[in-house]
Amino acid sequence: MVQVTEYRHNMVQEYKEQVTPLLRYQPWLEKNSGKPGSTNYRGQGFTENSMSFPVYDSTLMSFIKEASASSLMERNYSYIFTRNRITDHDKERRIITSAGIKEWDLLRGILSKYVLGGRTKSVLWSEGVSEGIFLMVLEQMRKIIEYWDKPLET
Repeated sequence: MVQVTEYRHNMVQEYKEQVTPLLRYQPWLEKNSGKPGSTNYRGQGFTENSMSFPVYDSTLMSFIKEASASSLMERNYSYIFTRNRITDHDKERRIITSAGIKEWDLLRGILSKYVLGGRTKSVLWSEGVSEGIFLMVLEQMRKIIEYWDKPLET
C-alpha cells in the first residue's frame, strides 16, 4: 500500500513539473477563448490574386514554443485519436472534462495534436485557442494535480 501511495505521489510531482510552466498562459487563454489566435496579413499592394498568411499572437507563439519543448508532447498523438475514436471537438471536450489521472495520456495526446499538428497545419493553433481546447486541457490537468496534491500557485 505504501508503494502505491509513493508511486502516485511521485507521478503527481512529475505531472506538476510538466504543467506548471504552461499555467502562466492560462489567463491569456481564458481572455482569448472563442477568439481566433491569429489574423491574416494583408500588406501593401494586396490584391485578390495575392495570398494572405496568418500572423499569430506573440503570447500564443510563446505558449506553443514552451509546450513543444515540454515532456507533455506525445509524438504519436494520432494513434491516441484513432484508438479512442476522437473525431470532433465535442468528443474532445467530453474526454477532457471527464479525464482523471488515468487519462493523463489522453490529455497529452489532445494537447499534442494542436501544438505539434500546428507545425504542418497552422490552423490548429488558432483552433486550439478559439475552441478553448488549450484552456480546457490545462484546467483539467490542474484539477487532477490539485486533487491528488495541493493547490498550485501561479
